[in-house]
Amino acid sequence: MKLNFKYFVIVLLLLAVIPIANAQYGYNNGYNNQYNRGRQSVIPRSPEPERKPENLTAEEIVNREMPRIIEAIELNDFETAVVSSILTKYVQQSIELQILKLPPEKTKEAAEKIRKNQKEELQAGLPEDKFNKLVELQKQGYKKVKKQKKKQKKKKDKGKSEDLEN
Repeated sequence: MKLNFKYFVIVLLLLAVIPIANAQYGYNNGYNNQYNRGRQSVIPRSPEPERKPENLTAEEIVNREMPRIIEAIELNDFETAVVSSILTKYVQQSIELQILKLPPEKTKEAAEKIRKNQKEELQAGLPEDKFNKLVELQKQGYKKVKKQKKKQKKKKDKGKSEDLEN
């Protein structure tokens, strides 16, 4: 009888120790691979250094903004090409001005001259109503378009929730 009792106690101890060992070392948790046996690295991870924003070309900058401009002002293909080429030209000049690193007074004068020339070319290339819309859009920094989109999305979401309730 005692022999059976000893085996019984040993089996119970093994059954109690196996789950503890499994939890301790993380075996069979589904995330292990052959190199990492459930142990975490002792080396602390440092945060990744912030990446500097890539220097975009004038064309890339204009291409990012054109969809918003087209949507807000409702330009046709010809007007889109005109606005795109004018903006690309003057964004390129602004980038070159930044690269030159002139004194603040000269930089400000040159930037104002660039804005003035851009405004004149846009005025010559666009109908008056669309030109005025573009000027307003530039003053507002494209914020109005974003707000309108959010309002439209909220209205759509409310409409969907009302449909679900009915």
